[in-house]
Amino acid sequence: MGVGKTTVCRRLQMDLPRSVFLDGDWCWDAHPFQVTEETKAMVLDNISHLLNNFIHCSAYENIIFCWVMQEQSIVDAVRNRLELSDCDVISVSLLAAPETVRERLLSDIRNGIRTDDVIERSLSRIPQYAALDTRKVETDGKTVEEISQEIRAL
Repeated sequence: MGVGKTTVCRRLQMDLPRSVFLDGDWCWDAHPFQVTEETKAMVLDNISHLLNNFIHCSAYENIIFCWVMQEQSIVDAVRNRLELSDCDVISVSLLAAPETVRERLLSDIRNGIRTDDVIERSLSRIPQYAALDTRKVETDGKTVEEISQEIRAL
């Protein structure tokens, strides 16, 4: 959270031909937000169902998906449910320095987009991304256009 996932994905959607974008948070947008074994299974089912539908739809050439996936087991759980026989998958982790993440999240809190409990949760996850089997893209000091271009070059 706070690294620019949604903003970058929206830009990629505009930059890539015949693209569709799914934010995993849309598959679990509930109030109150509850993390249980049942809701975790439900969100994985929702995500995989939508992504597989996009994969099989000839209208789309590029599928852009984002979600907070700070553990390899989450990345694998999503990927293992997908029908990828005719697909190239590029897994990317967007990274930012703790100061940048804090600054971005504070801005969101001031604007009523997030609650203040997000800061510590997000900062505590930053070290976990180094262990992921993903390509890493730093977002500090870069425009969304630069980040999109860097991802498209992968």
